[in-house]
Amino acid sequence: MSLETLTIDHLPPNYCVYAALFRDVSNPDFLHAQLLARNNAYDFAFIDASSVISRLHLLSAIFRGLTTLADGTLTATTPHAEIVLSFGVNNNVSDAYRRYGISPKTKDVIVVKVVVTEEGKEQESQSAEEIWAHLAENVKGTPTELTDAEIAKSTDWQKMRKYYGLNNVPGIQKGWSEERRDKELEALVVMKMALRGL
Repeated sequence: MSLETLTIDHLPPNYCVYAALFRDVSNPDFLHAQLLARNNAYDFAFIDASSVISRLHLLSAIFRGLTTLADGTLTATTPHAEIVLSFGVNNNVSDAYRRYGISPKTKDVIVVKVVVTEEGKEQESQSAEEIWAHLAENVKGTPTELTDAEIAKSTDWQKMRKYYGLNNVPGIQKGWSEERRDKELEALVVMKMALRGL
């Protein structure tokens, strides 16, 4: 199973977060249509992997999105939509979906599922196995480990520089290694996300 359980500090203990990366997805149009139809069976955050630069970038968006859920200040309609919105630098949900959500042309997809159980109540919730079975059946792509190295294979840096206003950023030295440059850009992206709405 390639569904990973993510540990995100400072979230309530009744929040379970799962994620998976699928490469070469052949049915993004179908998945996109399910989101547009608000099909509850597809209540996930479907993220275009070309708009993600690292696990830190992904975890930052998840943390920000779920923090708004925990404190009752959701801007979007669902926690999964809030995660997609949290990648952006403004509060425009449509813009966030256009830039970071999947489209009919998306090639690689990161899927995030949040399960929140009500505290103090015995309640059945979806298990990791059930979530994975649904994804494996409906996302027609190759499951891949959700590592920095695998995410980097999908990242479109030209888009990332445009979306986060990083073209011609002072301080990004031309002589730096690709790794150092990418780490510096990652830090700038996460800071821009954190400052959204302030």
